[in-house]
Parts: sequence; C-alpha cells; structure tokens
Amino acid sequence: MTSDTARDPHGAARSTGPGRLPALATVVDALACPVCGLPVELDADAAALTCHGGHGFDIAKQGYVSLLRGGGNATTGDNAEMVAARDALLERGHYARIADAVADAVETAKPQGLVVDLAGGTGYYLERVLRSHPRLRGIDVDLSKFAARRAARRGAPVALPQPQTLADNQTQTAVGAQLSTLDPAPTLAAVVADVWQPLPLQTGVAAAILSIFGPRNRPEILRVLQPGGRLVVVTPTARHLRELIGPLGMIGVDDRKQERLAAQLDGFVDLSSTSVEYETSMSHADVVNDVLMGPSAHHVDADRLAARVAELPDPVAVTVSVTVTTAFAPREPSADQG
Repeated sequence: MTSDTARDPHGAARSTGPGRLPALATVVDALACPVCGLPVELDADAAALTCHGGHGFDIAKQGYVSLLRGGGNATTGDNAEMVAARDALLERGHYARIADAVADAVETAKPQGLVVDLAGGTGYYLERVLRSHPRLRGIDVDLSKFAARRAARRGAPVALPQPQTLADNQTQTAVGAQLSTLDPAPTLAAVVADVWQPLPLQTGVAAAILSIFGPRNRPEILRVLQPGGRLVVVTPTARHLRELIGPLGMIGVDDRKQERLAAQLDGFVDLSSTSVEYETSMSHADVVNDVLMGPSAHHVDADRLAARVAELPDPVAVTVSVTVTTAFAPREPSADQG
C-alpha cells in the first residue's frame, strides 16, 4: 500500500503523491461489495477496492469510489450544475446553523465511531460533524459522482510513514500499526451509491446516520445502524424559504411530509425533535443557487428565474426553518435487519 502510483477509472497510471492513501483507507472495514455483499479491501496499489468474490472497484483520481449496484446509473443523481450551486450556497454559511444543530445531535463517546451521511451531497454537513467530533470517521453516500468528487476533497488523505524512516525488519504489519495511530481530521470518505438500494455497507457498522433533506430507506438504515445507534433527520417546515417559494415558483413542503417521516421512524425509539429557525440575508446570486441546487431546478426556466429574482429586494431576508429529529435504533436487532 506504499506505492506512489494508482490507476484512474480507465486503467491509466496516475500519482497519488508520496506516501498518501485516500480517506477511503480509514473506512474500508465498513464497506461491502455491492455485487455479493462480501467485505472489501484496498488492493496493493491503494488504487481499487476488491473482495474475495473477485469483484473490483477502481478509486477515482479525485478519491471517491463508485459502489453502485448492477443497473445503477450515477447520471440520475444531481448534475454538475446542481452540485456547483449547492456548494456555492452552502459555503456562504446560510445553512451553518443547521450544520451546527446536526453536529450537536451526534453525540457518541465511542472512539473512531462511524457516521454515514445518506444522500450527503458535497459532504458539507458531514464535515461539520467530523470537525466537531474529530475522533469519528465519516462516509458520504450520494448517487451523484459530481457530489462525490467535492465530498472527497473534504477528506484528509492519510499520511504513510516514509520508507526511509522504517527499519529494515519492519513489516507491513508495523506500518499498519503506525497508520492506526494517525488521527486526521476530518476523516471523510465519499462513495457513489443509490440510497434506495441495499447500501454497500456492512451490517451494524454505523454509530450514527444522517438524513438531511434526503430520502430515507428505513430497512437499510436499521440494518446498517449499530444497536442503539442514532439517526439524525433534518426536514423543512412549511415556513422554510417562504419568501422565495411563492414568488419563484419553487416546490413547497409536502403537507404529508411529517406523516411520512413518522412512518419511516416506526421501530426507532427515544425520538426527540429540535426546531431550528432563523432569518438570513441572501443576495440574488444566493437565491438563484438555492433554487438550482434542489428539486426546483428541474422545474424552472433559467430566463424566467432570473426575471423573477430581479424583482426581489437585494439582499432579501429569507426564513430558514427546519426540524432536527433524533431517533435511536432498538438495542435488539429488529426483523428489518434480518
């Protein structure tokens, strides 16, 4: 694993830099082959993940890996423009208080526990969690390869001991022991996968799972969570972006959202909720990015959007209003897990 060369997804040689491993190296023990479900491991070049069933998955040069099941199609995830809009808006800090509330909701004393962010996009919220709890490891799972590329940038590569610092009789085991003492922050890996399909994760590996404005596959969440592990869900209220939804023709909050959430949390225990609501000042560019980063992007005409945004004050006061719900998997495995 100390080789300085790796392959891109098309098989060409590329450099990973001296003594560096992708953040995937720190979470590989939690991953599973999407074809057969067996555990995976890094190959000798740290260029791919392989399983004993003979399946292999190249690590992209940006540091993420695609573990889509057969028939999956990453092009059905958010496109490059949507991901760029999301990244631009989130980095402006308009949703930072939501990220802080999610980080507060993730409390675990278990060293190096694993947090999985389902449909985690660019890794913005997961990074905030990992920086608040630096002993945790994280996996961002998203269907979009464009989102995975950006999420992978947030993960710190693992520094390997330089060859000249090793005694002649040191083995790969010794190198692994040195590697295990390193504690980069954040330890965030990016995986392309469809959260509606069986997840390429082993059973019971996650101390916490995040679901932030995203879909929730209840059986898989229950399977992947440790007994007693926590699920943190962020859902918008009817007041969220109320100053924008009407004037811009955005998709509003479904009246049955809370009803569906309650059904999805059936089987979880110790539910609690916290409201996060505040006003933020958005520029016209921020407003456009907020529209284009979500489902409304598929339903708006660019010229019409620009005309409608131009009619708004600049900046415009916008309400951010969400509910952060925390629920716990039962201490005993449920029927859904098995």
